[in-house]
Amino acid sequence: MRVSVRVGEASRREAGRSPVKKIYARCLIIKIPNRYIPCSMNFQNKTLLITGIDGFIGLRTAELAIMQGMKVRGLQSTQQDKQAQNLGVDVIVGSITDSATAQKACQGVDIVLHTTQITEEAGPLDDFRQINVGGTVNIAEAAKNAGVKTFVHLSSVMVYGFDYPNGVRESGPLAHENNPYCQTKIEAEQALLKLNTSSDFGIIIIRAGDVYGPGSISWVVRPITMMRQKMFAYANDGKGVINHLYIDNLINAIFLAIEKETHGEIFNITDGEETSWKDYFTRLAAMEGLPAPLSLPKDEIKLFLKLRVQGQKLFRKKVDILPESIDFMTRPYAYSIAKAKSLLNYQPMISLEEGMQRTHQWLQNTDI
Repeated sequence: MRVSVRVGEASRREAGRSPVKKIYARCLIIKIPNRYIPCSMNFQNKTLLITGIDGFIGLRTAELAIMQGMKVRGLQSTQQDKQAQNLGVDVIVGSITDSATAQKACQGVDIVLHTTQITEEAGPLDDFRQINVGGTVNIAEAAKNAGVKTFVHLSSVMVYGFDYPNGVRESGPLAHENNPYCQTKIEAEQALLKLNTSSDFGIIIIRAGDVYGPGSISWVVRPITMMRQKMFAYANDGKGVINHLYIDNLINAIFLAIEKETHGEIFNITDGEETSWKDYFTRLAAMEGLPAPLSLPKDEIKLFLKLRVQGQKLFRKKVDILPESIDFMTRPYAYSIAKAKSLLNYQPMISLEEGMQRTHQWLQNTDI
């Protein structure tokens, strides 16, 4: 099966709209050379609600949860994507901002994984706030009223902004950088923690790194598409660190946090590697047999993208990448995952090399 991906459209809300084919699943028994490491979790007969079930994170989580014996319900904003239904998921169509939809989705649920969010690099703050804050609080309140025990919120390391201390921990300084995505992810976390009551309704916040793998728009589909068009360059010789996170490593961390009932806690989750932006994008290009990207000064790339956006708007074309994306792609340091390793016994099982191999296999069967 081949899947067409319209990059500009999908990048608007990666967690809720990304088209992605069913990815080969290995559940939470993660294959390591010459051995298997089975997870000890027992989620038999638990019901999991995933908001943004039609996004690449939501869909892969559903796949792995079903293979753990869980019942999965999904909430998505449109009827267009049938992939979750094809997995056997009970799909509800509606908006997370609608109270009736949220209440219906949460009835009879044990655990909620909330992934729906606007992930654009820029835009009107009110639009971001409506979904990333208002929608998040709405679904959380509905879950609490429905007797849900655990609510996992997929946040982002972008709450630390673009210029943060090396090895920043969960208690480190937060910075909105006058960016609507960063700002509303901070606001959502703060609002959710007020609802946390460890014995009855536990909030767990996962600050995910740069999630890549089959279906990732930001870190796979979009850069490869631009590389093929010979329009991709990394900034300032690729210095700094991409805190990559293979999707299965993320989901493993989420299930560990649920199993250990770490209510009220916040966790940074990455692959724990200090890979340079240059190394990552060079690997990505080589994986597809493309030349290594060029390096340009950050300001030059942002100016080029600004002019490109103006041209796209002039000719009424969809804007596919904003100048602000370069700020996301030039962050300087690694985030600490020491807390996740200590409290969750989290260990990233899928290396960058294996993650790239799996992603390459997916790309060979995907039309982008």
